[in-house]
Amino acid sequence: MKQNKWFLLAIISSVLVILYEFFKWEIVDVITEFMLLPLAFVLFSFFIVATIKAVIELVKHRDWKPFTVQVITIALLFLVPFNQIILNVDFWMKQSNREEVVKKIESGEFGKNISDQPTLITLPSKSKSLSSGDGEVVVAKTSRGYSILFFTYLGAMDNFSGFVYTPMHKKPSGKAFDAHFREITKMDQNWYFVSSY
Repeated sequence: MKQNKWFLLAIISSVLVILYEFFKWEIVDVITEFMLLPLAFVLFSFFIVATIKAVIELVKHRDWKPFTVQVITIALLFLVPFNQIILNVDFWMKQSNREEVVKKIESGEFGKNISDQPTLITLPSKSKSLSSGDGEVVVAKTSRGYSILFFTYLGAMDNFSGFVYTPMHKKPSGKAFDAHFREITKMDQNWYFVSSY
């Protein structure tokens, strides 16, 4: 019975850290990045305790099951690019809706609606899920048209990441968004993933 308990503990701790890795950017939207660190500390501490207990069970009782679960989870944490998977899923699932927003901004249907921030537009409630934070997008008017930033992560100061729509197949300019892009990755025609930190 006790051995089943440690096996269950291993499974629960592993599932929690895998779920955390998959959903941390949605979680940070709800609890803020300042609360994400304590949550990660609790989850990974629980995982470490379960791993230590799994090693003890292996040595004392030759019970491989909890240890195997922990080793597989550790391998997944190191080998699976969780962030990239989440970004790709987010991009492909929401691309057509984001392109609808782009058309509405270009046509003037969605205009600037934050008085003290002339480059921001708060999206209507049905479109808020397309940009992290409060559903705001940054609009930069260029000589070629509008470049529009949809946030995937909105941190403190200049820390953010997101998908940028650019006209004319041109890489987005950090200058247009008053940011220094550390990463610019092409996702599709006219679409780029950017991060600034």
